[in-house]
Amino acid sequence: MFDRPNSISRLAIFCATIAFLLGSLTGCNSGTSTRSSSSNSATSQSQSPVASPATPQVANTEAKQADSSAAPLAGLTGSGGEQPTEESYKSVAENQFFAATSQPLSTFSIDVDTASYSNIRRYINDGQLPPQDAVRIEEMVNYFSYDYPQPTDDKPFSINTEVVNAPWNPQHKLIQIGLQGKKVSVEKLPPNNLVFLIDVSGSMNEPNKLPLLKSSLKLLVNQLRPTDRVSMVVYAGSAGLVLPSTSGKEKSKIIAALDKLEAGGSTAGGEGIVQAYKVARENFLKDGNNRVILASDGDFNVGVSSDEALVKLIETERNSGVFLSILGFGMGNLKDSKMEQLADKGNGNYAYIDSINEAKKVLVKEMGGTLLAIAKDVKIQVEFNPKQVQAYRLIGYENRVLANRDFKDDKKDAGELGAGHAVTALYEVIPVGVKTDITFSKPTATPDAADKDTKIAANSQELLQVRLRYKAPKSDTSQLITSNVADSNVTIGKASANLKFASAVAAYGMNISNSKYKGSTNFNTIIELATQSKGSDLDGYRAEFIRLVEKSKKIAES
Repeated sequence: MFDRPNSISRLAIFCATIAFLLGSLTGCNSGTSTRSSSSNSATSQSQSPVASPATPQVANTEAKQADSSAAPLAGLTGSGGEQPTEESYKSVAENQFFAATSQPLSTFSIDVDTASYSNIRRYINDGQLPPQDAVRIEEMVNYFSYDYPQPTDDKPFSINTEVVNAPWNPQHKLIQIGLQGKKVSVEKLPPNNLVFLIDVSGSMNEPNKLPLLKSSLKLLVNQLRPTDRVSMVVYAGSAGLVLPSTSGKEKSKIIAALDKLEAGGSTAGGEGIVQAYKVARENFLKDGNNRVILASDGDFNVGVSSDEALVKLIETERNSGVFLSILGFGMGNLKDSKMEQLADKGNGNYAYIDSINEAKKVLVKEMGGTLLAIAKDVKIQVEFNPKQVQAYRLIGYENRVLANRDFKDDKKDAGELGAGHAVTALYEVIPVGVKTDITFSKPTATPDAADKDTKIAANSQELLQVRLRYKAPKSDTSQLITSNVADSNVTIGKASANLKFASAVAAYGMNISNSKYKGSTNFNTIIELATQSKGSDLDGYRAEFIRLVEKSKKIAES
């Protein structure tokens, strides 16, 4: 016979102990996460809509070591009440300054993706600043169109350069390199062989995912011509063809197939990609545009699903002559890092659709640029004159930096330029003779012959030389274009609207990512610069950017 009072007492103590432990765990999990990146991981996981996990910060480069003590931007953790998420973003180590004497060449692949900007807009409109690794400045700058002239020769794009004093540090120079792709009217586009590859897994069962996806693709369907053809492959636990190749004139049939789609099950994305490319090859148009359009939140969890395996799969498939476009949807589960890599390796582009208005921009207004590549494997190499340039820094394009030897290597993949697309790159330059406390980064690798392939004459007064390589869409041999750039003493106040606005967007990216190079800029100066260069703004995209900066200021101050 047991002692009942003592047994009850022991039970009460046991229950109280369990309650205390559970309460402690809850308290630990409810704290505000800090924003950091780990060098041991290819991606950073956002545990709240605005914050990365509270893991110790491990610097993987000199850049991160130098930045580890920087004070965080006020308000970076956003407003309270956020729900945990499982979004993932590839870790971004900000580009550093390099001395022109030891590393005069800078080489990178162009990027026409715009996903980062619309994704950031989604965070801001939800009252939160974005995770640091979600900020890709080149995608923000290239979201907007610029008033670059159309090419006047047989080249697929024009090259435009401008030099002014940097708005965030007037002692420095800001250099803009702008490419403007040749515009092609919808009527003159070659026939399209499109394969819609649609994620209908359970993770897509939210209003801003599959329903928005279907509405978005209907906009594209309504633009199709009788010469265009569409197939539809879906994937959940397995992949299957739900619409064989169908003429664009049968719009009601294509839309009916979209309307029947429902979400449910796990996500066999790799299997879907294989089948989509197979369907594209079976209906290949020799003189047409052959493209897979993958629409998903990127959460592949069945079959081939790792980033590395999927990238290898895409790299193999791109040799078939079929290009890839990726449309990202949803929040809370967005696998941005995966989709960005697949688009980069698949000779394609990546856009994030956060609203039907964004779908109209990507799939209607910019249809030619989204669907038709006019140049592929476009690489830019800039040689800085050590007699004029003390050091330089490429703003953004961290995921697109190439080794200098890759510039002449026609086997090295690079970015594609679509019809009518503009690509803008910005360099910050410290002129010779300017005193600075900035520590210059050491060359990233042991110099080889390619790093010494300089063209600027020893007595030249030029600031830099821009070199570009590109291939025609059906060619395997690159063509070279060069352009020399002289120095300028033009202030930012007298710069073109193109450069003013691009610099405002870049400064905004540096501020919300807490860059150590943001200098004297803040949200107020960004708003002022963007307002001065808004121009006619017929589509309202620049006015929307100004409102976004204003919202960001309020969030950061709250």
